[in-house]
Amino acid sequence: MGISPVDLRVLKAKAANLYEAIIVSSQEARRINEDNKTEFNALMNTFAPNSDDDFDDRDNTEQEKISVEFEKRRKAHLQALEKMTKGEIEYRYKSVDE
Repeated sequence: MGISPVDLRVLKAKAANLYEAIIVSSQEARRINEDNKTEFNALMNTFAPNSDDDFDDRDNTEQEKISVEFEKRRKAHLQALEKMTKGEIEYRYKSVDE
């Protein structure tokens, strides 16, 4: 995966200032990453756990396929920045009452 620059002017246009756009994007990236982690763990838990007593050099190809699939996915911070530039992220300020 190559380097893809992000136009900061586009990000700044989507929020009050650039710092705010980066913070909102980073929070979205954390949420995306947490969702991916939860999905990955759920898929891995479907397999029988290996016992530590019986050390085996065999590879579980199904687990490897799932791991490779998750590694090939687009990174969370890139997904979040793309959502921010498209205006798909909604955010609000916390009020004093919250």
